[in-house]
Amino acid sequence: MSQKTLQPEKLSVDPTLALSAGIEGRRRFVPAPYKVISYIIVLVFAILYIVPLLYLLNVALKSPEEFLNDPVGITKSLNWGNFGEAWDQAHFASYLLNSVIYTAASTFLHVLFALMVAYPIARGFVKWGGFLSTLFLASLFLPNNLIPQFQLVKALNLYNTQIGYILLTSSVGLAPFLIMGYLKTVPKELDEAAAIDGCGYFRCMFTIITPLIKPILITAAILHAIGVWNDIIGPTIYLTNPDYFPISLGLNAFKGEYSSNITGMGAATLIAIAPLIVVYLFCQKYFIEGAVAGAVK
Repeated sequence: MSQKTLQPEKLSVDPTLALSAGIEGRRRFVPAPYKVISYIIVLVFAILYIVPLLYLLNVALKSPEEFLNDPVGITKSLNWGNFGEAWDQAHFASYLLNSVIYTAASTFLHVLFALMVAYPIARGFVKWGGFLSTLFLASLFLPNNLIPQFQLVKALNLYNTQIGYILLTSSVGLAPFLIMGYLKTVPKELDEAAAIDGCGYFRCMFTIITPLIKPILITAAILHAIGVWNDIIGPTIYLTNPDYFPISLGLNAFKGEYSSNITGMGAATLIAIAPLIVVYLFCQKYFIEGAVAGAVK
């Protein structure tokens, strides 16, 4: 009789489970002092971000007399009427609509242009893609082009127009580089499969690729929207008609020649930043996912 050789069975281990188990194991054995230091660092940065907002809210709830007597102290009377007065005095009803139009239109064009620049370079559809991306990156370090830009706007008859301001603020900036980095995590086989099925270039880019890179598109949109919403230099230079002013210029209503309404300005500032905070709270999941995209892959 032939004796069978007993061999141990091969166990198949899922690499993903093994990696997650290893990460969890390392988390359990993190020394306590390092955890305490991490919590302290997070707490310090949270205080640095929250305290200015709380101080601004404290100023906005004070009366002008109370602010002059004690600018730093905690308010004793909650003057919620400052927000209503700030809304009326700064003409926020019309300025807010202008800011929404500028931010929405400029952000849409910004993301669209960035996607149309990043997609062919990341997929290698154009020659010298590396040189072009380096050229775009080098252009970000050029000096301020305010004077030639102003002359170009005047020559095109776009000065003091809403369309001109929207076009000026829709430049691509860093968005193409963010999108190109994220596109590297999307398999190129999807493009090939779409091409075999008869899908065209733009249809593939907008109907197949765009839904897959939604987090980075939202990240680029939020970063750009913050800059447009808070822009005060551009409207001051290119918009002279008060009917076209955004909400950022409404804060000038609280600045006088000899004195300023600080409490009203505090209330107006909170009104101006509230929409951005709300948008970020709803989109923070996509923002964080897009910001760290490709770090593990």
